[in-house]
Amino acid sequence: MRLHDFERYPLTFGPSPVHRLDRLTDHLGGAAVWAKREDVSSGLAYGGNKTRKLEYIVPDVLASGADTLVSIGGYQSNHTRQVAAVAAKLGLGCRLVQERWVDWDDPVNDRVGNILLSRIMGADVRLDDSGFDIGIRASWEDALREVEEAGGTPYAIPAGASEHRLGGLGFASWAFEVAEQERALGVFFDTVVVCTVTGSTHAGMIAGFAALEEITGRPRRVLGIDASATLEKTRAQVARIARHTAELIELGRDLREDEVTVLEGWAGDLYGIPVESTIEAIRLSGRLEGMIIDPVYEGKSMAGLVDLVTSGDIPRDSTVLYAHLGGQPALNAYSGIFD
Repeated sequence: MRLHDFERYPLTFGPSPVHRLDRLTDHLGGAAVWAKREDVSSGLAYGGNKTRKLEYIVPDVLASGADTLVSIGGYQSNHTRQVAAVAAKLGLGCRLVQERWVDWDDPVNDRVGNILLSRIMGADVRLDDSGFDIGIRASWEDALREVEEAGGTPYAIPAGASEHRLGGLGFASWAFEVAEQERALGVFFDTVVVCTVTGSTHAGMIAGFAALEEITGRPRRVLGIDASATLEKTRAQVARIARHTAELIELGRDLREDEVTVLEGWAGDLYGIPVESTIEAIRLSGRLEGMIIDPVYEGKSMAGLVDLVTSGDIPRDSTVLYAHLGGQPALNAYSGIFD
């Protein structure tokens, strides 16, 4: 099936906005930097990148006859917040497993930000002490079984929607949306910078831009900035999901090794723990552009972008698109670092 043949349930306002980051560009003194804003893409609980993924999953949910969405993430998961929002919009139940993925010493870590919003939207939130891993979790499988045993019909959405068979379609579509915006703006983004952890956002972009390259003949670099601190697992998962998504949309060729790029250097030692470069990137983005980014994802991808531009790894004549994935609610659990 081609991408346009997949059913999509609209959850976003339309194309997410693209704008030039003039002051950041001038400050870095290198490539022209733009942003595409998934954080303002939807009216559902502040939006974010997972809402775009869920647009392609909801038709399957409705066809399944499920009455409860069951998903998983950390205490401050952006994904589970967006699953809760979609469940509320559809009138479905929502069971969320929130694991202790981040060893962050904040007494309100499990009460503010994303998890607070999920509770407000009526999700059944269950805390679990298990640590971080991007794979399939036993606690999530237990939750699915518990819903069934209580007489419900669960629909399984894995962490980040990444291991879902349709999880890469949202950002394959995003690539084609970018191409339409490029035509309207008269620009070409030769480099895309995106944070990557569970992988399907980055993987979908890879598949989508590969399909565009087959049409236009114009290659571009899609640079994934690792924020998982489990680099090899993430790189392997991105490659696998990208290849699966490419097959779904009938790319017609295998992905090249150079199309799957996951860069290390900004994640720190543990998922979810901001390091000095993360905090500096958050402050820089806020003070220069009034653009708020978060300590778990965007702070790390922005730190990578800053270094890659200032070092010249992204050349001065490049036009860079920064993917803002919308994790700001998590800032509430990290207030201490900005005292």
